[in-house]
Amino acid sequence: MILSSPRYSPILKRSPDMTKSTMTKSEQLLRIDDHDFTMRPAFGGPPIPVGVDVQIESLDTISEVDMDFTMTLYLRHYWKDERLSFPSTNNQSMTFDSRLAKKIWVPDMFFVHSKRSFIHDTTTDNVMLRVYPDGNVLYSMRVTVTAMCNMDLSRFPLDTQTCSLEIESYAYTDDDLMLYWKKGNESLNTDERISLSQFLIQKFHTTTKLAFYSSTGWYNRLYIHFTLRRHIFFFLLQTYFPATLMVMLSWVSFWIDRRAVPARVPLGITTVLTMSTIITGVNASMPRVSYIKAVDIYLWVSFVFVFLSVIEYAAVNYLSTVQERKERKLRERLPCTCGIGNPEDMIYSSMDANSTGNYGTTGNYGVPENGGRQERMLAQVVLGDPQLAGQVKRPGYVNIWIDTHAIDKYSRIVFPGSYVLFNVIYWSIYS
Repeated sequence: MILSSPRYSPILKRSPDMTKSTMTKSEQLLRIDDHDFTMRPAFGGPPIPVGVDVQIESLDTISEVDMDFTMTLYLRHYWKDERLSFPSTNNQSMTFDSRLAKKIWVPDMFFVHSKRSFIHDTTTDNVMLRVYPDGNVLYSMRVTVTAMCNMDLSRFPLDTQTCSLEIESYAYTDDDLMLYWKKGNESLNTDERISLSQFLIQKFHTTTKLAFYSSTGWYNRLYIHFTLRRHIFFFLLQTYFPATLMVMLSWVSFWIDRRAVPARVPLGITTVLTMSTIITGVNASMPRVSYIKAVDIYLWVSFVFVFLSVIEYAAVNYLSTVQERKERKLRERLPCTCGIGNPEDMIYSSMDANSTGNYGTTGNYGVPENGGRQERMLAQVVLGDPQLAGQVKRPGYVNIWIDTHAIDKYSRIVFPGSYVLFNVIYWSIYS
C-alpha cells in the first residue's frame, strides 16, 4: 500500500518550472529593471560615442531603370553603457539574441534614401547582442537594404557609377550621439567573392559628414561609397556590332545596278527597320532620362547613315528618270528627213570618256566594257534641215553625258569613310 501511493511515486513528482519565473538570471545580473533604458547612456552629459563597422556580404542588383541598388550587410555598433556592467571573475562576455535587445537602449540607426530594408529572420532574427563586464556593448544585425543611387547615364554604356549607402541616427543629434567609423577606412570589409554581371567593382571607401535639418539640427552621417565600372563587352555584342553591321549592309546597295529596284529598295527598308528595332530594344531597358546617352549618339548616327543610303538611291533613281526624259526629247528633235532612211539609222555608241567613237558602227546604250560609270551618247546629225543649218555650221555630233552612276561611285567612298571617321571620334571621346 505504501509503494502504490502517489506520494511516493517518482513519476508524479513535479520539478519547479524555471521558465515561469518573473526574472531570468541574466536580467538579474544586468539589473534590467533597475534602470530606465528609454534614456541614452550618460543622459545629460557629453554625447555618447557609437562606433560602427560594416561587413558587406553581397551586392545583389544594380538597376538603371529604378536607379537603386540592393546590398546585404552585417551592421555592427559599439558603445559603452555602464548600466549594463556586471561583476565577472574571468572577464567573459555574455551573448544574447534579439529578445534582450528590445529591453535595453540601442542606437536608432536608419539608412538615408533607402527604399526598402529588413532584418533577416530565418531561422530566427539575425540579431546579436554581446555585453562585456565593463559595460561595453556590441550590437550586430544582418540587413538587406535597397537604396537610391543617382546615376549619370550620359556616357552609358561606357560609364562609371559611384553609389553611396548612408547611415544616420534618426532621433539623436550630434549633441547626444557621436557616430563614427570605429577603425576608419578599415571599418569596411567586403567579401572577396562579391561580383556583378554588368559591373566591375573598383573600390569601396568610407567618409563621415554632418547633415543638417532645419527643424531638428545637425546629425552625424556615415557614408559607404563604392565605384562601379560597367562591362562593355555585353553591349558590344548586343548593340554596337549589330548596328555597325546594319550600316555596312546598307552600303551593299551602292554596288547593285540602279535599275534593280526590287533589290535595292527592300534592302534599304530592311536595314532601316532593323536599326529602329535595335534602338527600341535598348531604350526599353533604360530610364526615360531627359539627356542624350552615349549609346543614343552611336545608334542614331548609324540610323542616319542607313537612312541616307535609302535617300541616295532615291536620288539616283530620280536623276536616271530625268536623264531618260532628256534623251526622249532629243530623239524627238532629231530630223527624220535629213538623209537617214529612218530614225533607227541614227548611230548610238557607248564608250569611255577617254576613248574615240567608231562612227561607222552601231553600239549599245549601256555600261562600257572597261567598267566605267560615265556613259555618253553620240548622235550623228546630218545637216539637211534648214532650221539646224543656221545653228550648226558643219556635220557633227551632239554629246550627252549620262552620269547617274557617279552618285553610287562617290557613295562607295564617302559613306564608309565618314562612318570610320565617326567611329574614331566616338571611341576616342568615350573610351
